[in-house]
Amino acid sequence: MLDLFSTPKPIIGMVHLLPLPGSPRYGGSLADVLHRALSDADALAAGGVHGLMVENFGDSPFFPDRVPAHVISSLTMIAAEIKRRINLPLGINVLRNDGRSALAIALAAEAQFIRVNILCGARVTDQGIIQGIAHDLQRERTSLGATHIRVLADVDVKHSSPLGERRSLKDEIDDTIHRGLADGIAISGAGTGKPTDPARAREAKLAAGATPVFIGSGVNEKTIAEALRAADGVIVGTALKVDGIATNPVDPVRVRTLVVASSI
Repeated sequence: MLDLFSTPKPIIGMVHLLPLPGSPRYGGSLADVLHRALSDADALAAGGVHGLMVENFGDSPFFPDRVPAHVISSLTMIAAEIKRRINLPLGINVLRNDGRSALAIALAAEAQFIRVNILCGARVTDQGIIQGIAHDLQRERTSLGATHIRVLADVDVKHSSPLGERRSLKDEIDDTIHRGLADGIAISGAGTGKPTDPARAREAKLAAGATPVFIGSGVNEKTIAEALRAADGVIVGTALKVDGIATNPVDPVRVRTLVVASSI
């Protein structure tokens, strides 16, 4: 995945979408959702992040697997608008675990990667039991001629617990890379905005070998330097928002502060 970015230690900024049409908290205007997404993407790019990732963050409670067609169409339109506007690598995450729709959106919007929360195995989540989708996703990626779209897969993903006896992190990463065919690994804390233990990231990096490892939650301006020493890149959302609240707009000052701190 790292060859997508202009730096060996990329910072990916999250574009957390407002609730989309059909979700319980939808505000009634898709134009407003688009405006907020473009504003956040502009602030992230101007602040110096190296990539963006679009996610239907406002759509809770999330579907456990496939999302409706209207969610896909909204996400595709917004992702395509961001891609036309900003020349940065773009990722798609369709919550909770609709990697196949993320792949279709990425292909249509010319995004470069997707994030899949549960590519292999099974997890107990607030959506119930979610099973891995590698067998369907990777065949679809091949059949669509979309192998250029990279798959960033979570291991021991946030907001979840193992279904059975916990396996070692190394074993889970081995399966995700060699059996699930992930192009990158994401390691996160217990939930959105919650810190990821750098020691766990270092353990993941040892297990992943040449496959890049991204820290996927809890990074801020105070922890980013250590995070980038432990991992190959970071995905940052909450720390870049006004007052550090995930549902708020992106704060340009926080973005610049974090990017500067990453080089110290």
